[in-house]
Amino acid sequence: MIMIVLIAVAAGCASALMFASIVSGALISLLLFYLAPLPLMVAGLGWGPLSATIGGIAAATGLGAIFGLPYCIAFVLTVALPAWWLGHLALLGRPMANGAPSGNGATPVTPALEWYPVGRILLWIAGFAALTTMAALLTLGSDADTITGALKRGLMRILGPRNATSRGEIERWVDALVIIAPAAAAIVAMMTLTINLWLAARITSTSGRLHRPWPDLKSAELPPMTLVALSVAIAFCFTGGLLAIMAQIVSAVLMMAYAITGFAVLHTLTLALKSRALWLSCAYAIVVVFGWPVLAMVALGVADAIFGFRQRYLQGRPPLPAS
Repeated sequence: MIMIVLIAVAAGCASALMFASIVSGALISLLLFYLAPLPLMVAGLGWGPLSATIGGIAAATGLGAIFGLPYCIAFVLTVALPAWWLGHLALLGRPMANGAPSGNGATPVTPALEWYPVGRILLWIAGFAALTTMAALLTLGSDADTITGALKRGLMRILGPRNATSRGEIERWVDALVIIAPAAAAIVAMMTLTINLWLAARITSTSGRLHRPWPDLKSAELPPMTLVALSVAIAFCFTGGLLAIMAQIVSAVLMMAYAITGFAVLHTLTLALKSRALWLSCAYAIVVVFGWPVLAMVALGVADAIFGFRQRYLQGRPPLPAS
């Protein structure tokens, strides 16, 4: 127990320092800020959710004492709570219904466990990203005009023109950025949480502390009702006002969830290719460099949810080893 507490406190201190580094204004601090959940996730996956809880409480208390209550609340909502809950879900398992019985006097057999589905964890990540982004926007105002005005003023301070002739052009760029800023912030929040959880799982797996087998990520799929939720959110995007902004955030995170499942579909459909690693590397590189091709992954993920491409592909050929 003492070791768990020490590791938890160390993880909490590391996470708090990474979170607080943003006040320095240095460019590297932005990377550290986005990686702030990583130490707590490693503690949660390697030493249990209690470790992440203790570390999160210690970090939040320290930040609150040094920087004030707003920093404490922000850390809890954006770092500690997601790290603890996602680590808990990743280790959540239940005995499978067809497990081996142990009532014949022989040595009890450890039942096979059914682990919490990766697709549902992805949906929780989307939920955390949407809620934290909404909460951040609501600190700017309680209506769409106030939030938009605050975003515009902030962007104008960052991108302010050096001379009067460029002011009109800068304002047009700012107006465009204000429209996409809420959805972009939600996407960044979701991707950073996803990458942090993947990194934490890789670290604990490499060290032998991950208390579950590595999941088959290419089989990840979202619950069927996710597609209904995405359709409703897209419909509300056309209503206008604060509701439209919130709907855009929900639509963005759900589309990114389908983009990730789209990559899972791509990993499955390319299993038989000899130069599979090259094709997958090219696909990832194109998405990272250009950005907009991620829409193709969204379409592939949605199409798989409707038509079941992976299931049909795997049924039509002999079983292949997991990648």
